[in-house]
Amino acid sequence: MEKLQKMISEKSVVIFSKNSCCMSHTIKTLFLDFGVNPTIYELDEITIGKEIEQALAQLGCSPTVPVVFIGGQLVGGANQVMSLHLNRSLVPMLKRVGALWL
Repeated sequence: MEKLQKMISEKSVVIFSKNSCCMSHTIKTLFLDFGVNPTIYELDEITIGKEIEQALAQLGCSPTVPVVFIGGQLVGGANQVMSLHLNRSLVPMLKRVGALWL
């Protein structure tokens, strides 16, 4: 859990993903299309991927990818991110943490 906390506190937008997950691809594309430069951890590529996935599950993330943190706070998975986007709350949230300048 300490490693996870360190990872999410270092950057304003952090995405935990897997290359094999189509929803992860969708969420990464959304942020990149906004012009956000998120830190992306591919859990199927990093050596501590299983450990991080277990920590995400302990936080209540189900499924464990994709999972997005903004400003060090858990936003959630694809459903939560898309809901924020559709109700126009995502962009202001990104602006507040300095991840987006529009």
